[in-house]
Amino acid sequence: MTSDSLEARIRRKLTRQHFMHHIGADLTRIEEGRVEAELLLQQQHQQHSGFAHGGLVASMADLVAGFAAVTLVPEGTGVVTVELKTSYLHPGVGQRLRAVGWVLKAGRRLHFCEAEVWCDALLIAKATATMAVVEPAVG
Repeated sequence: MTSDSLEARIRRKLTRQHFMHHIGADLTRIEEGRVEAELLLQQQHQQHSGFAHGGLVASMADLVAGFAAVTLVPEGTGVVTVELKTSYLHPGVGQRLRAVGWVLKAGRRLHFCEAEVWCDALLIAKATATMAVVEPAVG
């Protein structure tokens, strides 16, 4: 698959990804098995102490891991998260979150992924995710 067709296919899927748009995240790099996303931190993304909300950090990890897996499945097929484990290393204090996700092992039914979330230049979280391949319902 050419990178142009891959990026076009992923960008089409993004039009149906309302949560990602709601939080203000954008995919900044799309490659086979690897995706990056960024988000400018706003007040609504922060906990009372000013740190990036843990749910937001986990969502960014889930987002890039899922889209990394999507890059490896055929057109018309998707993935869903069946397991996500996020380890928080540092509070997210800064201007921008950047998340990087990649597929460690792609299988027929499951893709095993990892992700990192950075706040400015500091690694704040690492995650592992298992994505299940879902095919359109026949009927």
